[in-house]
Amino acid sequence: MSESMLPALTGEEVHALDRAHVFHSWSAQGAIDPLPIASAKGVRFTDVDGNEYLDFSSQLVNVNIGYQHPKLIAAIQEQAGRMATLAPGFAYDMRSEAARMLAERAPGDLNSVFFTNGGAEANENAIRMARLHTGRHKILSAYRSYHGATAGAIALTGDPRRWASEPGMPGIVRYWGPYLYRSAFHATTEAEECERALAHLRDVITVEGPGTIAAIILETIVGTNGILMPPDGYLAGVRALCDEFGIMMIADEVMAGFARAGEWFAVDKWGVVPDLISFAKGVNSGYVPLGGVIVSQAIRDTFEDRPYPGGLTYQGHPLACASAVASMRIFEEEGVVEHARRLGEEVIGPELAALAERHPSVGEVRGTGVFWALELVKDRQTREPLVPFNASGDAAAPMLEFAGACKKAGLWPFVHFNRTHVVPPCVISPEEVREGIAILDEALSVADTHTV
Repeated sequence: MSESMLPALTGEEVHALDRAHVFHSWSAQGAIDPLPIASAKGVRFTDVDGNEYLDFSSQLVNVNIGYQHPKLIAAIQEQAGRMATLAPGFAYDMRSEAARMLAERAPGDLNSVFFTNGGAEANENAIRMARLHTGRHKILSAYRSYHGATAGAIALTGDPRRWASEPGMPGIVRYWGPYLYRSAFHATTEAEECERALAHLRDVITVEGPGTIAAIILETIVGTNGILMPPDGYLAGVRALCDEFGIMMIADEVMAGFARAGEWFAVDKWGVVPDLISFAKGVNSGYVPLGGVIVSQAIRDTFEDRPYPGGLTYQGHPLACASAVASMRIFEEEGVVEHARRLGEEVIGPELAALAERHPSVGEVRGTGVFWALELVKDRQTREPLVPFNASGDAAAPMLEFAGACKKAGLWPFVHFNRTHVVPPCVISPEEVREGIAILDEALSVADTHTV
């Protein structure tokens, strides 16, 4: 047996080298102390000191299939033995098969796939396609959104992460999406919120000039900014507005797709067919970087004789595409999509509703599948958030205390602003869900101390 080319580092070495040489994202380098991880399996990971955590974050809401799935690991190893890399200008088996499988699962006539290395690049190319297809330049994007951190994707992003990159790409116009709990439209019912959000969107289109707007991009279910479920009729209404004015509808399914919402694609819950779907994350659970855009026939036809001016060196990488093929086969063999749907309906939803009854800090529970959020508040009557918008330092202390209590008890949470998200791997068992929610139950007692 040949000697391994991979060194074995101690936990202390991992930490020291990280602090000396790794430049971390979204962080002040001197203010962080990343936890060194030794291993991960199933729905748990273990640090170098042997502490095990039940993962209620799926890392970045992407490890849908769980850690170290043996069939997925084997597929990557097999492909590495066959052919580890190839330029995207050639045709090769696993990219062709991955594209076929994606097109088969996508709604309507979305039959072609442009592969990328991740979700940000997928959104970059989706808006480029929409602009070239329509000959228009404006893109409408929601305030409560995240679409990635590359130059164009961060300009699309509506939350504070875009601020440091402004001024950004021109042509981006903001609108308010539906969010009944904190309605921008003073709505009191889901039906009112839907109607008023669509009226607002129509007004934005009108004053911006319909003939200038190439696309409306939206997260089918808003992810990091709150697991905001669109009210029934909203996505259909957006589709109708796009059809009326010749605007492309881009569904960002990077986080919501591939079983996370209990469907292959979240748009399927509402029977809506967009013009473009961007995907990444759950397609192969991040085992190898992969994303892409699934493209309608009309947009594909635009580039039948006209070159598409975009591409990536590692686009449709053989290892990544092989992992996607294996992942989708595992989803089918193990019924992952159906399992995620049942978990939401029968376990996560009811358990979180019961949790909310016990804790005054829980203002609202919302979600579907394995994609849920608890909105934490100081006062249920006024709905004042537990921490202010975009809080940092002492102002963020209540959420930091809550997260610390979770971690101390062996649960790794996903927290953002005044919310904790319940987004474990989609293969988690009902028993493991209840184990994690029991820890949330205890940790919420810490949040309760900050309520009025």
